[in-house]
Amino acid sequence: LQEVTASSRHYVDRLFDLDPQKVLQGVIDMKNAVIGNNKQKANLIVLGAVPRLLYLLQQESSSTELRTECAVVLGSLAMGTENNVKSLLDCHIIPALLQGLLSPDLKFIEACLRCLRTIFISPVTPEDLLYSDATVISHLMALLSRSGYTQEYICQIFSHCCKGPDHQTILFNHGAVQNIAHLLVSTSYKVQMQALKCFSVLAFENPQVSVTLVNVLVDGELLPQIFVKMLQRDKPIEMQLTSAKCLTSMCRAGAIRTDDSCIVLKTLPCLVRMCSKERLLEERVEGAETLAYLIEMDVELQRIASITDHLIVMLADYFKYPSSVSAITDIKRLDHDLKHAHELRQAAFKLYASLGANDEDIRKKIIETENMMDRVVNGLSESSIKVRLAAVRCLHSLSRSVQQLRTSFQDHAVWKPLMKVLQNAPNEILVVASSTLCNLLLEFSPSKEPILESGAIELLCSLTQSENLALRVNGIWALMNMAFQAEQKIKSDILRGLSTEQLFQLLSDSDVNVLMKTLGLLRNLLSTRPHIDHIMSTHGKQIMQAVTLILEGEHNIEVKEQTLCILANIADGTTAKELIMTNDDILQKIKYYMSHSNAKLQLAAMFCISNLIWNEEEGSQERQDKLRDMGIVDILHKLSQSSDPNLCDK
Repeated sequence: LQEVTASSRHYVDRLFDLDPQKVLQGVIDMKNAVIGNNKQKANLIVLGAVPRLLYLLQQESSSTELRTECAVVLGSLAMGTENNVKSLLDCHIIPALLQGLLSPDLKFIEACLRCLRTIFISPVTPEDLLYSDATVISHLMALLSRSGYTQEYICQIFSHCCKGPDHQTILFNHGAVQNIAHLLVSTSYKVQMQALKCFSVLAFENPQVSVTLVNVLVDGELLPQIFVKMLQRDKPIEMQLTSAKCLTSMCRAGAIRTDDSCIVLKTLPCLVRMCSKERLLEERVEGAETLAYLIEMDVELQRIASITDHLIVMLADYFKYPSSVSAITDIKRLDHDLKHAHELRQAAFKLYASLGANDEDIRKKIIETENMMDRVVNGLSESSIKVRLAAVRCLHSLSRSVQQLRTSFQDHAVWKPLMKVLQNAPNEILVVASSTLCNLLLEFSPSKEPILESGAIELLCSLTQSENLALRVNGIWALMNMAFQAEQKIKSDILRGLSTEQLFQLLSDSDVNVLMKTLGLLRNLLSTRPHIDHIMSTHGKQIMQAVTLILEGEHNIEVKEQTLCILANIADGTTAKELIMTNDDILQKIKYYMSHSNAKLQLAAMFCISNLIWNEEEGSQERQDKLRDMGIVDILHKLSQSSDPNLCDK
């Protein structure tokens, strides 16, 4: 290292010369020495060239030519490794360059912007550095009109530094849409492309921006029409893809209808074309991911996509051919594609998940694609967390099919790898995996038995204690499905696994979804007479307490109705009935709900009464007498005059 740095030292020494002309020549020589030479760049950074270059760049006494050459060298150093960029950031290069933008000299401004652009596109640079001073954004907007270079670099900086809604809002409020729109018709392809990329990040998941874009006119043409022109087959692929992303974001934000011809006839077919094996790996990845996002919520678009260009079969190639047909002769490319093949698998799983989200026939087609279930099962155990998440999403989508749960899911014992995924996955995977498990536990699914034997109850009970709401909902939902028409042993295991404390905890959860699923679980546990009597003999006191708690609380109609249905189930037990008959508080509540203003609650309360009074059951006479004394018969007379035929009937 000493030898190498020694040979580079003279470059740095010349920066300290007293003769400004020699300093300038030194900087120019340094520029020529570092171009394309990463070793030389690293040496000069180690030798302390950066602080001196920044000093010269900021000196008022430096000539504009010298300051410009300094910015060029710094930009060249930034082009090297990520470590180079870190060293530049440590020397506070960004404030120095932003200050440089205030100069009147255009060449110098362009050199500063080029350097800023290089630094901001590096993954090690925090985007927030652009927003720390509010005046910077408005100054950059003003510089957009200066030249083609300022337009290209500034748009590139914006599109790289716009991460999330806060950044979108700042740029939007500073007039980004109006200032950048006319650049889409620039004569420079580079400017057009960077402007297009800006819109694709500004509109992403942003209704405010998307709705504005729909009505923007450029040279008498609306923006969506300009985007559609950029989608045409004769345009460069990068342009087609980016404009498809803009239209996709606008569609998902509700600014363009899903049945608009620019989506159905232009955007969707363009994205399907990107999935062809003629395209490069990154184009196939971006095409599939964007298409997955476009069709995710719309059944009609899912159907159209599934029959466009044999898409479902085309996606199977994502698992087989990481390299495009055109790249086969390029050894460097092949190597790159093998390293990134997992991105293709992730994209394919995502798109399959969207395609199969709603339509039974599409799911069938996906599953019948060669080795599909094996691929999903393998995806569940891949090392890349993104692939695992996408594979679980795909599985979740396919698990919505009754037919597939009975056949393919059973043939491939999908539940095994799924249970493994659930052992210690991060939350985002857990949420989707536990939703899938809910489907595998439905009563008609043959996977239900083996899942139970593999310790699912314990796992699901622990999910109900999670801080994460979605996990609590899924845990209790899966237990509810598990308890449906289950045998008594399973029901007892669930109650044991949950513990009474946890049950009360769930019944007082602030989220109505958790509460409804917990009531659903209780209702499923308390079905069929012997089970009702058995559970009420062991947990009767606590369950009656819980029912009272909810009927007295501030809850919506659905919650109260579900709770009264649980009471009706208890009333159907042989010995369990007595827990209601000996509890005057509960009887008064049933009476109150019989006269409630909501017919659903009145019906549910009457179910409780009818289950208590069957003539052929032991003790029915005493029960009828007690209810008569309470005035129940009078209420029934009144209800038989009701205008609601259901109530009248009951």
